[in-house]
Amino acid sequence: MKNAKYLLGENSGMYMADPSAKVFQGKLYIYPSHDRESGIAENDNGDHFDMNDYHVFSMEDIEGVITDHGVILDVENIPWSGRQLWDSDVAEKDGKYYLYFSLKDKNDIFHIGVAIADQPEGPFVAQPAPIKGSYSIDPSVLKDDDGSYYIYFGGLWGGQLQRYRNNKAQEAGAEPADNEPALCAKVARLSKDMLEFAEEPRDLVILDENGKPLTAGDQDRRFFEASWMHKYKGKYYFSYSTGNTHYLQYAIGDNPYGPFTYKGVLLTPVVGWTTHHSIVEFKGKWYLFHHDSVPSGGKTWLRSMKVVELEYNPDGTIQMIEGE
Repeated sequence: MKNAKYLLGENSGMYMADPSAKVFQGKLYIYPSHDRESGIAENDNGDHFDMNDYHVFSMEDIEGVITDHGVILDVENIPWSGRQLWDSDVAEKDGKYYLYFSLKDKNDIFHIGVAIADQPEGPFVAQPAPIKGSYSIDPSVLKDDDGSYYIYFGGLWGGQLQRYRNNKAQEAGAEPADNEPALCAKVARLSKDMLEFAEEPRDLVILDENGKPLTAGDQDRRFFEASWMHKYKGKYYFSYSTGNTHYLQYAIGDNPYGPFTYKGVLLTPVVGWTTHHSIVEFKGKWYLFHHDSVPSGGKTWLRSMKVVELEYNPDGTIQMIEGE
């Protein structure tokens, strides 16, 4: 079993989380959330995760030096901003780079915004308004083999997903009963200009071994947040966090919309409340990027990025990684 390593070193004093890793121009780029000590008490709404800017890091080699390119976007430069820059992801199309980010507006409602740059290290310029019809958090973008782009998003509790049904806000949103189907991550194809949904977001349904949707009470396996999609040997791998039970799980499907069949644990719990990740192939090997709170002494809102090699079994399943 490979051991995970900290990307910035255990004593860097710089806290970065939710690392979204992408390969652009032969380099590995990492787009994390930037944790800070906000002085806000911990609560289930996640107010203590009060990030206010993004950095980007790059690496020529997984064992090499990691370069901090500095701030690429901050709250003050986003026209519609309120507070809390949560998870993000970046996609490239026709030489432009599109940063998709989670941010609360001035009414404290999460939406997904887009910012554009001419190079992967930014700086990024935000669009004047969020994506129309967007809500919740944790955007992740897949470029499929036919050139289509799909965005995945959603997160419970502080991520506000429980407030919506059929893409509409509810008067009093709540999680389903334990015996009812779990709330799903959302998926939508992106428009050709990469700035809007090309369709109404759909539910990304995860099925159990009997072909039944996972239930809300199945908290060790049901979706909570941290969508990530990658492809391996023609199959679509949807990985995600179970949130309050602290697992990374994954499911496999035959197309970008699903349904997906649950396959197993990707990463067992780590120190810290959240588990958020990305999976990428770089120079012929696959890697899992994630975070924990060990360097901050277990402070859940001060997290540090890690990377570990990810390995597949001959049948296409992924070897479970033990959290440290």
